[in-house]
Amino acid sequence: MFYREAGQYKTTYAADMAIFPIRQDRYGMALILFVAFVVIPAFGNPFLINSMMIPFLIFSLSAIGLNLLTGYTGLLSLGTGAFMGVGAYACYKLETIFPEVNILVWIIVSGLVSALVGVAFGLPSLRIKGFYLAVATLAAQFFLEWCFARVPWLVNYNDSGAIEVPTETLFGLPVTGPTATPVTRYLVVLTIVAAMAWIASNIVHGRIGRMWMAVRDMDIAAELIGIRLLRAKLLAFAVSSFTIGVAGALMVFLWFGAAEAEAFNVDLSFQVLFMIIIGGLGSIVGAFFGAAIIYLMPIGLRALPATLNLTISSQTIDQLTTMITGVLIIAFLIVEPHGLARLWQTVKQKLRVWPFPY
Repeated sequence: MFYREAGQYKTTYAADMAIFPIRQDRYGMALILFVAFVVIPAFGNPFLINSMMIPFLIFSLSAIGLNLLTGYTGLLSLGTGAFMGVGAYACYKLETIFPEVNILVWIIVSGLVSALVGVAFGLPSLRIKGFYLAVATLAAQFFLEWCFARVPWLVNYNDSGAIEVPTETLFGLPVTGPTATPVTRYLVVLTIVAAMAWIASNIVHGRIGRMWMAVRDMDIAAELIGIRLLRAKLLAFAVSSFTIGVAGALMVFLWFGAAEAEAFNVDLSFQVLFMIIIGGLGSIVGAFFGAAIIYLMPIGLRALPATLNLTISSQTIDQLTTMITGVLIIAFLIVEPHGLARLWQTVKQKLRVWPFPY
């Protein structure tokens, strides 16, 4: 009885098309934001913040970026890890060339660099699609990964071949480097992820989102009704790569602290792809669900034996994680292709009519 929209009248088209049209949804989102911005920083321990929440938010942002391309536009990409690397390396180069500029500015600009690279590799999308486009993006993954490892200019000719993040401050507080506290880095990441998720949600609920979904459902019909396919697909690649590039910069500067080319290999691309498959294609909230399952589930599995006083080797835990992930992917592809996001929508729909289902 607590999830009802009776009496909540919508008198405008904007109110009917709002992201959260039901009052209870707005209350729930406000509660989630209160817990994320207030409760977790106040009571969370360093392990929770640094090893769970920060990477969870970063992977959620990268999954949102891939979902804009694959879930909403229907263009399969296997180069997510490489585009995250473009954002990370671009941010590193810009920060070392112009160290006096605020690091948050370079994190956003690195997304623009990643967007330009994404558009360049997205040009073949007008002529090819499906499996062939996936192979083209996979080729981009291998080419960019080779550049990260073989072009010493990207790491300022560092002998270690790695990105080493310096200390940068914001309002007098260190936000990057070894002196930055986990709470400070968490709040910066949370603010960026929340803002970009809100922007992405508004994009997909507007004209651009409807254009992408028309291309996804049937590109020939979309072209016949006046949608310019090249513009729509390149815009999808640009926005997706921008979001993924920002996630890559956040991963290195506000989580790892240093990274090598191996951090952006093809395994990372598949990991993000599995997130949107399990979380739900064509759903912003599904990106968060998928990131929670793919990244937080292994942490829970490692903590479970100690809780139950069991002795299980780390190799066995890793194998169990791989097996469970594979089973979940197969199960969702067969039973519910739209992932956890669709199940969540089904639960909410049943609550809206309970106890009088129809």
